Amino acid sequence: MVEASDESALVLRCQEGDARAREELVTEYERVVYTLAFRMTGDREEARDITQAVFLKVFRGLVTFDTRRRFFSWIYRIAVNESIDRVRARRLGEALDETREDPGEHPDAATERRQTVDMVQVALMELGHDDRQVLVMRHWLERSHAEIGEALGIPERTVKSRLFEARQRLGRILKRRGVEQA
Repeated sequence: MVEASDESALVLRCQEGDARAREELVTEYERVVYTLAFRMTGDREEARDITQAVFLKVFRGLVTFDTRRRFFSWIYRIAVNESIDRVRARRLGEALDETREDPGEHPDAATERRQTVDMVQVALMELGHDDRQVLVMRHWLERSHAEIGEALGIPERTVKSRLFEARQRLGRILKRRGVEQA
């Protein structure tokens, strides 16, 4: 993750029209946006589309972005809103895309792992947006409690509380589906 001062400098360069800085910005945040979008929607193609839409919105709005704010918080909010809008617009029950398998992995292990990943993704989709956001940020984007709080505009204590509750709800959903927790 880019340090706040480096992030601000990169954004300023983008605002000044530096094409290389735009590429660096995409390189730095593309995976984060895609991961968030995939975990929020459960669909790889949709996540790719959302990622593109987010960067279009970012580059259109970058002129007015206040560099005293954290860019990560801003792009994260855009990605969450775009993901939520897409989920609302999409019909329920759409099938999930397959996950990649490790070619060296035993076929039974790969199938079992893919089934577990799919069950977790389906369970995530049963959660509300607030629960899904904190879980995705913490466990898939590996953000700290402080970073999550900053991105969501909530105190760190609230983040911890939401994470605890979201994990409990996710655990109940998985248990109901017969998934054993480690």
